[in-house]
Amino acid sequence: MPKIDNIEETPNPNAVKFLLKEPVTTGAARSFLGASLAKDDALAKSLFEVGGVVSVFYMDRMITVEKEETEDWDDLLPKLAVPIRAAEAAQGGAAAAAAAGAEGGALGGTLGALMSDDPRLIRINEILDEKIRPALAGDGGWLEIVSLKENTLTIKYQGACGSCPSSISGTLMAIEGMVQQEVDPALEVVAV
Repeated sequence: MPKIDNIEETPNPNAVKFLLKEPVTTGAARSFLGASLAKDDALAKSLFEVGGVVSVFYMDRMITVEKEETEDWDDLLPKLAVPIRAAEAAQGGAAAAAAAGAEGGALGGTLGALMSDDPRLIRINEILDEKIRPALAGDGGWLEIVSLKENTLTIKYQGACGSCPSSISGTLMAIEGMVQQEVDPALEVVAV
């Protein structure tokens, strides 16, 4: 049962990040943009059942919850803490690594993009891992590649970044500039 270490605000006023003392996954990111998508995930389902929740994102020792604009954090935070504290902590070892691989399937097109034989994809992921994903995780979000087709890189923001205006404008432009400069000047980056 994970204990909450801290609760942090994110740049998105409708999202907060719970930092945990124990991991809830072993490296796999889980993202749910609605209660109907979380029906097979005990943690996400229980957070949506609190009410007023728009999206849930979690990985390792972080859970990001986005609320409806009309909800008040002072009322919602204590209610969200209950299912977080009741959640199962991730298990270590080989079984956890296998489960983490299975969890990646919840991210939609990510696995297909990662299995591409396009050599540009390896470098793009390196750039994202070095320069973008750590900053997004610090703000309670994440970024996955959906596809790389011809000269269009399609990405998906998750967690607090999923509905944050700065991710759609500034961060997207920065990513496009980096991949154009370091990988291929003809690449266009779009977010879905």
